[in-house]
Amino acid sequence: MLVSNPIILGRVAGLHGIKGWVKVFSYTKPREAILKYKDLILSQDDKWMPIRVIEGQSHGKSIILKLDGLEDRNQAVTLIDKKIATERNKLPILKNGHYYWSDLMGLKVSQINGGNQLGTVKGFIETGTHDVMVLEGDQEILIPFVYGKIIIDVDLTKHHIYVDWEWD
Repeated sequence: MLVSNPIILGRVAGLHGIKGWVKVFSYTKPREAILKYKDLILSQDDKWMPIRVIEGQSHGKSIILKLDGLEDRNQAVTLIDKKIATERNKLPILKNGHYYWSDLMGLKVSQINGGNQLGTVKGFIETGTHDVMVLEGDQEILIPFVYGKIIIDVDLTKHHIYVDWEWD
């Protein structure tokens, strides 16, 4: 299956029971949001293959899924560490000021006052209070992603984020 821009929702972290259920480490926020997707895609030998979720539920700090075609533990074990994703067009539309992390990766970040470029977004850290943007540049910079206060503007067409952030 040819997928141009898969959005990674989680990964298969282990097995649950003997009837083909898998444990999933969900990257979605909240963790249970991955359960809304019934048709997923799974990384398999550098390709993506469609897979249908038959049943799923929250289980402690992980999610467990029963996937179509997996009848026992031996079949499920082949999926450990595989990425679980969806196609971009299946994601819900977000309200203003909210972004998918995948849309922000690689964007340049500059100070709103002075225009100094601070770096490029290379990742995010989930802290509980605010997500933190990790910038790659002359040195690594961590900036809280607080839209309207620190994050002044996100311009996806210009691939740029403008911040009110002092950096020495």
